[in-house]
Amino acid sequence: MKILHVIAFILVIIGGLNWLWIGLLGGGGVGDFLGASLARAIYVLVGLSAVYLVVFHKKDCKMCGGSM
Repeated sequence: MKILHVIAFILVIIGGLNWLWIGLLGGGGVGDFLGASLARAIYVLVGLSAVYLVVFHKKDCKMCGGSM
C-alpha cells in the first residue's frame, strides 16, 4: 500500500504543478507536451490520486501522524 501512496502523492504534485503552469503562464500544461488522449489519461490519474489521498492520507502518512 505504501507504493500506491507514493505514486498518488507524486501524481498530485504533478497535477498541482500543472495547474500552476496553467495559472501563471496560460499554457495547456501536460497537454502542451503530450497528445490529447494521453494528457486526458494523466488528468484522470491525477484526479484519482487526489481522491485516494483525501480518503487515505490521514491514516497512511507517518509525517501527519493522524493530525489532519
